[in-house]
Amino acid sequence: MTLLTGELLLSIRRSLILAGLALCTSGSLQAAQSLAEKTKTMERRDGLVPMYWDAANGKLYLVLPAAGTELLYVVGLAAGIGSNELGLDRAQLGGERVVRFDRVGPRVLMLEPNQRYRAVSNDAAERRAVAESFASSVIWGFRIEAEENGHLLVDATDFVLRDAHGVIGSLQRSRQGSYRLDANRSAVYLPRTQGFPRNTEVEVTLTFAGDAPGPMVRDVVPSPEAITVRQHHSFIALPDPGYTPRAADPRAGFFGISYFDYATPISEPIQQRFIARHRLEKVNPGAAVSEAVKPIIYYLDPGAPEPVRKALLDGGQWWNQAFEAAGYRDAFRVEMLPDSADPMDVRYNTITWIHRSTRGWSYGSSITDPRTGEILKGHVSLGSLRVRQDILIAEGLLAPFTGNERASAEAERMALARIRQLSAHEIGHTLGIAHNYISSVQGRASVMDYPHPLVTLAADGRIDLGQAYAEGIGDWDKVAVTWGYQDFPDGTNEKAALEGILTDSRARGLTFLTDQDARPTGSAHPETHLWDNGKDAATELDRMMQVRAKALSRLGETAIRQGEPLATLEEVLVPVYLHHRYQVEAAVKLVAGARYTYAMRGDGQDPLGPVPGAEQTRALGSVLATITPAALAIPAGVLAILPPRPMGYQEHQELFDGETGLIFDAITPGAGAADMVVGLLLDPQRAARLVQQRALDPSLPGLSQVIGRLIAQAFDGAPVDGYHGELARSVQRVVVDRLANLAADAGMPQVRAVAGFELTRLRDRMKAETGGTTASQAHRMQLAVDITRFLNRPYDPTRPDRPAQNPPGSPIGSDDRPPSLEP
Repeated sequence: MTLLTGELLLSIRRSLILAGLALCTSGSLQAAQSLAEKTKTMERRDGLVPMYWDAANGKLYLVLPAAGTELLYVVGLAAGIGSNELGLDRAQLGGERVVRFDRVGPRVLMLEPNQRYRAVSNDAAERRAVAESFASSVIWGFRIEAEENGHLLVDATDFVLRDAHGVIGSLQRSRQGSYRLDANRSAVYLPRTQGFPRNTEVEVTLTFAGDAPGPMVRDVVPSPEAITVRQHHSFIALPDPGYTPRAADPRAGFFGISYFDYATPISEPIQQRFIARHRLEKVNPGAAVSEAVKPIIYYLDPGAPEPVRKALLDGGQWWNQAFEAAGYRDAFRVEMLPDSADPMDVRYNTITWIHRSTRGWSYGSSITDPRTGEILKGHVSLGSLRVRQDILIAEGLLAPFTGNERASAEAERMALARIRQLSAHEIGHTLGIAHNYISSVQGRASVMDYPHPLVTLAADGRIDLGQAYAEGIGDWDKVAVTWGYQDFPDGTNEKAALEGILTDSRARGLTFLTDQDARPTGSAHPETHLWDNGKDAATELDRMMQVRAKALSRLGETAIRQGEPLATLEEVLVPVYLHHRYQVEAAVKLVAGARYTYAMRGDGQDPLGPVPGAEQTRALGSVLATITPAALAIPAGVLAILPPRPMGYQEHQELFDGETGLIFDAITPGAGAADMVVGLLLDPQRAARLVQQRALDPSLPGLSQVIGRLIAQAFDGAPVDGYHGELARSVQRVVVDRLANLAADAGMPQVRAVAGFELTRLRDRMKAETGGTTASQAHRMQLAVDITRFLNRPYDPTRPDRPAQNPPGSPIGSDDRPPSLEP
């Protein structure tokens, strides 16, 4: 090792000191560099947050607002992947975040204050106590590149060129492969990076590279190992003062915001709830009818084609009827987006036409001020394949291709009627209004329900689609808009006036129940459901089965166009065969059902009452009638003309499952339809309600009675032929498997006991019965063997026998805290 002399060491030390001084001087000069000098070769883009584009280095700079200024920050997906299953669509919004920019030395922190926990108080110490009790979030840290007169220039390139929308996570959760962001194939997308008076928009092209892509990705991406999308960053000005939040009421049907206000008096509720709505004011609040100070206008994407475009405009314009009922004149309009406007401009509420590889949901989103609930921008996304699905349904019902090779005008009218309703529905969400799933039994009172086409049989037996979908805004929608948007004159007792609106609504038979009450499992209200019709779900199911039988009997070659492969008849068969699926979900809710309201103390509503026993029993009969072999059989005329699918017409998810290879499986669709019904009937929560209701009221059916009816329907009676026999055996297998699931997995021990008991009795019956065909004997033997195997399964102590958990008594948290911390 070479030894350094003292003189050499001194020389090196001096060199290092000089180098350090040079670096410090360089850094100081850089920090002191004026904004004008730094950006003199860059392109400036003005807007709420001015931007500079450095083309030579591919960098984007932002001029940040003054310290402490709060903005809304929203991330979205501008150009999506095109797969409904992945849920990464064009024009998709992420959540809103209020952010501010705090300078700390040479850096600026983009901080998101915690909006869920606040102290709405003039006392700074009280506000600070809450702010310091709950975490905030620093979204990003920027390095200051230049400054001038208080304006700070920061390099935002790395900030925007990241997976802010969470595409990688979505792909991983969908098991579509492990992807990483490839910086070399990502860049700022300049055509959509623009500034506007109240918002600044930055769009970036991001490429995600990965191996072993999943099937959903392979279906829609040209080179699945490289998924390129565009993400969007929005900085939006918070609204001007003057908006008055409206307190939420669960009976009124509005989305909204909530937060915990620790400044409320200790005798008052700490959680505050306010509805989401646009700012809308009357020019003259004292007048019965007045123009709006600023009307609400929605703009339609020119990418929507005719005749869909006109249907979307017409349906959206229905909402003006609701605002007229609230005393506004021309306060709501829907127009085509003009060439001079940009959909990114936050001043424009937009309706965007979305394409996917498969049909999927449409949705209405909004950019909302998280502090108050004020909606700043309505953002509707409509899936383009919905209208084609309605055409397919109509073709199956009407079988219209009798020679002219064109879908009947009736089929197109039905599809466009659905699109008008869809437009109104999704716009309604962006007005702040939630689903109202009870409206279908209240005279189609709301476009915020999910409508099933009302298909009827004419006197001559012809299928009639003339009343498939309602036209115009509903009576409940008028109530909702009046309650949410009424601008009361000075001196009005607003709380009393709003209560009066809801009281009058109930007197007219108009109420509100939503998603939590409508789903086929878990919920119990018999009039609140998706895609149902009629005042009585069971009666409507009986009628719908008649329509279904008529449509199936007519189904044949004339349901598809001349020159199409006959195998494509299966696409049309599916919606006709399952025409009743949602009405079954509605009717089964009468079994162990309960009628209730969102009753408030003092409002006079009946809060809760069981469905009478006779109604439950009748509904059970209607539901069980859908799993008879006659109801499950596919007509022989259809089976005779369904060949294997030809080359180029691959199987897809819109077709039936099958076990017969290329040949169409005539039995498995019946098993699937039966499993849908039996699974709903033997839902663990419904089973628990059956146990409970029988214990509370012996006049109501219990779980044993319902299982007994189900077994009798499935196992009693003789099939009329071999096909019906195999369908009957498929239903029996479904019943046994679903009973076993209930006996194994139900949370309530009494439910498991009853299901196990009924399985034991069924096994003994299968062993005792003799005779019949070889197929029936083999089937009974296999059921007995499988039930025995299930009943003899090893005991698993980890599930589901666990004690019910009580709510916490001590302060919520760790159970092993030291004694000094006990209350």
